[in-house]
Amino acid sequence: MKSHAWQEVPRSKVERFASIALAEAPEIAQKILTEIRQAYPYLQLVEDESGEPMALVGIRRAIEGFVRHLASGAADPRVPPEVFQEFGRGEGLHGRSLDSLQAVYRLGVRLTWRRFAEIGQQVDIAAPAMYELAESGFEYLDGLVEQSVLGYAEAAARRASERLRLQRQLIDLLLVEHRGDSARTLAERAARVGWELPETIAVGVLMRPAREAVAPAVGQGILLEMESEQPRIVIPDPETAGRAETLRRATAGWSGAIGPPVPLAAAATSLRWAETAVQLIKKNLLPQGEVLHCTERTEELVLLPSRELIDAAARRCLAPLDGLGPTASRRLAETLLAWIETPGGAPEVAQRLGVHPQTARYRLRQIRELWGDAIDDPDQRFEMLLVLRSQRLRGSLAHGSE
Repeated sequence: MKSHAWQEVPRSKVERFASIALAEAPEIAQKILTEIRQAYPYLQLVEDESGEPMALVGIRRAIEGFVRHLASGAADPRVPPEVFQEFGRGEGLHGRSLDSLQAVYRLGVRLTWRRFAEIGQQVDIAAPAMYELAESGFEYLDGLVEQSVLGYAEAAARRASERLRLQRQLIDLLLVEHRGDSARTLAERAARVGWELPETIAVGVLMRPAREAVAPAVGQGILLEMESEQPRIVIPDPETAGRAETLRRATAGWSGAIGPPVPLAAAATSLRWAETAVQLIKKNLLPQGEVLHCTERTEELVLLPSRELIDAAARRCLAPLDGLGPTASRRLAETLLAWIETPGGAPEVAQRLGVHPQTARYRLRQIRELWGDAIDDPDQRFEMLLVLRSQRLRGSLAHGSE
């Protein structure tokens, strides 16, 4: 206690004050505990091995420590850390704020000061010294609160770690086929993290923009598992109004993909499509710098992963182009694709390709000569459409006008 008036109190009076206060410390602590129980009946009081409330032990030790500090004349009182850290841990583990605990401490200091003031009058200690004593008491209170904050932070970190562990287990279980007992286990694990099982779900895979990237603030209800090399995200009821926009804002700067909405039991299917899209992003076949929705990239996801099959089909259905040079072959392939995609004739094809109508007519005659009547077969045209669109997606054919 940094004071002047208290230092001027005769040593005999200080010793008498300390002797009375120490003798009454158990009684004062008990009165404080009784008041606390009446004012905060919901507060859970943990008992020590002897069955005595730890709060009572802590209050008594705090009073005794403060009084001994006064008697010794030490510069600063030593706050007993263990009990008050445990109080903070208890509040953190039960998910409560520290507000009520700090209110309890203030109540304790107020009641203690009331009795200390009476003892000061009894011992005839001057008012200025008692004012300094009160100031020192509130400084001591700050130390008690600081210890509780340390315990609270530790407990909060443990709770957060435990929730992340349970959430990861829930995500792992979601992404396997579950039926029977497994479905019941899923419901139990969801309840442990307060997650309501949805009817539909979408699963995404994220690509870290940097090793130490901060987790996206995806909001309540969306599960996020950040420990994997490629974080996974689970979106309940993904077609809810506004959810897509919320995710877009939360994942700004990230790359990745979100699988299609599926029934809860098919979550693994949504994940597979998201993983497929991420592989295409890594190969620069889909754009980076955003989190894509697989339902908006159906063409790429259907055609690009099937490259070997598409190439085999191309060798067969585009065989008439084999005798041509690379440039002529590419131009006829682009014209063929435009013709299949365009409901009109040469003028529409020419507009699509950005060439003169006469050039389009010439190329269409070449196509007719090369394929003959086969070009009119619907199945043949559909296969050509798949093959040529796949080549266009991979950059082999132009997307628009020449």
